[in-house]
Amino acid sequence: MLLSLSNTPRDYAWGSASLLADLEGRTPTGAPEAEVWFGDHPGDPADVAGGGTLDQVTGGTLPYLLKLLAAARPLSIQVHPTLDQARAGWEREGALAADDPQRNYRDGNHKPELLVALSDRFESLSGLRPVSDTLVLLELLDDNAGVAQLRARLEADGDALRDVIAWLLGGDAQQEVNEIIAAVIVAAEREDAGEWQTTLRAIARVAATYEGDPGVVVALLMNHLVLRRGEGVFLRAGLLHAYLSGLGVEIMAASDNVLRGGLTPKRIDVPELLSILDTTPGEVPVLRGVGDSGLTHYPVPVADFSLNRIVVQGDPVAIEVSGPTMVLSTAGTVSVSTSSGESVDLAVGSAAFVDEGERVATVTGVGEVFIAGPGS
Repeated sequence: MLLSLSNTPRDYAWGSASLLADLEGRTPTGAPEAEVWFGDHPGDPADVAGGGTLDQVTGGTLPYLLKLLAAARPLSIQVHPTLDQARAGWEREGALAADDPQRNYRDGNHKPELLVALSDRFESLSGLRPVSDTLVLLELLDDNAGVAQLRARLEADGDALRDVIAWLLGGDAQQEVNEIIAAVIVAAEREDAGEWQTTLRAIARVAATYEGDPGVVVALLMNHLVLRRGEGVFLRAGLLHAYLSGLGVEIMAASDNVLRGGLTPKRIDVPELLSILDTTPGEVPVLRGVGDSGLTHYPVPVADFSLNRIVVQGDPVAIEVSGPTMVLSTAGTVSVSTSSGESVDLAVGSAAFVDEGERVATVTGVGEVFIAGPGS
């Protein structure tokens, strides 16, 4: 079976008014366009050419959700549960209605995710920076009362990062939050900030978008990553993260479980957030993929999904189909055919779905595609 898929961009406020339109070569709508979902998730299943949606074909059994993501503003700081945590939370909240604002768990699945940049620059906050490095960064800030309090709390014994995040989000630190943000904005203009200048300016931009939000100071504790086109980042369970800007291909386990930690008007359940947050600090590596210029594989330590990038240069490229597979076009003019004789032309920004009944799919043309499927 070979199906042609599309979907309407979701209009989240942080979405870009131009990135998806530029990718697809069309006139912008003027509205924010944040994500295009290619999957069978009930929240927004993909449309099938000829009628219907993908979930009607698959029964909602896909283990992954593939997206195009276009951010003009920072997304909320968030963290996702492990599989055991998700199952326990889903069972614990079983009596709550699906739309109950007190619900944290939308399903019983975990949500590891991988993003690969399509724009020349994609910025994110990923994981917590080692405390010793953050203390060095704080030396560049004016030593007001809020900065002094933050420094003292970071230097305390125990799980300092967990305690600081609880303090920042707990509702009693707004004065200190305001003082720290003010110091960051001043420091971002320093000419002697050295290697920290890019990070400080990124946090200052976050502060301009979310004025007075305690999440701005949480962001100050996180690693600032800048991805170039074709580079990726894998976000495991428990890892605090937030995308800041750029266009990318995102794939994740089929779940909608999100615990928020700032930069949002939505509810933040601080105790539940802290219960699943992994505060182990450290650098989050940039994935540059493995393979040659024609095929790049992005290895991830989960079985829910796999992702490969293929540059097609005229010669047919055969893809082994070992499970439900998607082919997403991100550049050029390509088509997908199967051994059963079916064929579809893919416009940039659209996808083809190949079910496991096909053994091989073939991509032809000149362009770039991402191949999504189950992991191993």
